[in-house]
Amino acid sequence: MKVTDHFKTANKNTLVSFEVLPPLKGGSMQSIFKTLDGLMEFKPPFIDVTYHREEFIYNKRPSGYYEKTAIRKRPGTVGICAALMHRYGVDAVPHLICGGFSAEETENALIDLNFLGINNVLALRGDARQFEDKFMPEEHGHKYALDLVHQIADMNQGRYLDPNILNGEKTDFCIGIAGYPEKHFEAPNLNSDLQYTKDKVDAGAEYIVTQMFFDNSHYFNYVAACKQAGIHVPIVPGLKPLTKKYQLSSIPRKFFINFPEDLVKEVMKAEDDAAVRQIGIEWCIQQSLELKAAGVPCLHYYTMGDVLTSKAIAEAVI
Repeated sequence: MKVTDHFKTANKNTLVSFEVLPPLKGGSMQSIFKTLDGLMEFKPPFIDVTYHREEFIYNKRPSGYYEKTAIRKRPGTVGICAALMHRYGVDAVPHLICGGFSAEETENALIDLNFLGINNVLALRGDARQFEDKFMPEEHGHKYALDLVHQIADMNQGRYLDPNILNGEKTDFCIGIAGYPEKHFEAPNLNSDLQYTKDKVDAGAEYIVTQMFFDNSHYFNYVAACKQAGIHVPIVPGLKPLTKKYQLSSIPRKFFINFPEDLVKEVMKAEDDAAVRQIGIEWCIQQSLELKAAGVPCLHYYTMGDVLTSKAIAEAVI
């Protein structure tokens, strides 16, 4: 079933969904099962599976030249999605990114997903690599998420990259995209960011999942601004609890978001990370309850493999 169909059949009840990361190369599916086995009691209708570009470092050789070495890779998104659908009977939402793929490789991945009966995708540009000061697309790949949305929408109409393919099989992907309540850090202002989002919706995107935020006013203001800009698709709030004190600096640096002053003061008074985790859980619970009361279509939790924290929040909210 499509993600948007789940929203419709929920009859205005707020759903809950979770996002998981593929294990690092050499890891096991058991880490995914361990996370989700503890969360399936909350009956998520769909599970997101992220995709990450492999990361590199450059090591200096005795000759003076630098050698590029891959250090982190999380392959397996498509296979994990198929395994989750088989094990739990839920819909899986693989993340597709522009970075690291040519348009042809993207098309082949979409064909594989279609063959597996996976008809939901979250279309993202992806981040720049650590050693790049800006996002660099793969050769013959997409530079913007809008281009990726166009490609998926074209396949939904039976249009493939090869112009010689006539009467091609029409796929039926439900396309999700990312939204940024505090704007994407590369956008010059929120209005520009909203225009980019509207372009993707006009191209075929059917729902939005937001970047994490810790002040619900950002979400409510964002929804209102989207409507004013002519964006009328479901907007799912993405939530992540704070669990470590160092995240007060690492999360704003990586995700370009702000923490509310009240949350910062509480965390700064915490004696250890156990206390920070409890503060983060309580804050996320209150966020969730307020959002649920406002009738959001779904609460989407970024689990980061932390089943106990995610479960403590869901138990208090669902």
